[in-house]
Amino acid sequence: MRRSRQSYYKALKAQRSKYQHDNELFSLVQPIRQLMPRIGGKKIHFMIKDKLKDRALKIGRDKFFRWLREQDLLIRRKKSYVITTQSRHRFWVHSNLTEEFVPGKANELWVSDITYIRTLEGFCYLALITDAFSRKIVGYDISDSLELNGCLRALKLATQTACNLGQLIHHSDRGIQYCSAQYTDLLREKEIRISMAEKGDCYENALAERVNGILKDEFNLDQTFKNKTQAIKTVHQSIYIYNMHRPHWAINLKTPNAMHAA
Repeated sequence: MRRSRQSYYKALKAQRSKYQHDNELFSLVQPIRQLMPRIGGKKIHFMIKDKLKDRALKIGRDKFFRWLREQDLLIRRKKSYVITTQSRHRFWVHSNLTEEFVPGKANELWVSDITYIRTLEGFCYLALITDAFSRKIVGYDISDSLELNGCLRALKLATQTACNLGQLIHHSDRGIQYCSAQYTDLLREKEIRISMAEKGDCYENALAERVNGILKDEFNLDQTFKNKTQAIKTVHQSIYIYNMHRPHWAINLKTPNAMHAA
């Protein structure tokens, strides 16, 4: 074969070393992907970097991405849309109070939105309320329709566990659910200021749209569930993992729960 004994055993040793290296990396990545199936490579590298040092595994971010590609572990993003906003209605539309507002702590700005969940029995609708400072989902509910009750239940859940709401702004799109008398009366009862996107532009409620996208892209909520029961169980687990374990670039790679508590 025109190869020396030394080069043969050197190559064999390198092959075994790579196999062991790949197995150790996979043992670090697999538990994270089981919790968050579509989390990005940058966040995974951040989450395992201390363990890489403990195991003396020297691999930078670029090399880590090449390894993910070799293992077919890179994520391809999906995009699909269903209209969930009915903005043509008779109710009063409030002004946008958030254009130049930057929250400095939790419970200063909540953003709300509705997204769809597909099942074999038809669509379900997930109402979400997210704290803009911590990125924590503070209230949510799944209902069979786009009617008001799901949004009301999400709001009641958020206000039950929150405190110091005197300076809170609630921001949403101009959907009929958020403009309805029942919803706005509950906000006023809790002394929460009301803010709405004035132009009907998704960029005026970008954070809420972003959280919707994370749940769909990274937690498999864009799949078709067997029934509503299965969808509810998966949503509950996904939001728990999102709040407890998913780091965010916008909050210095802290988790929403950690940022909210701080």
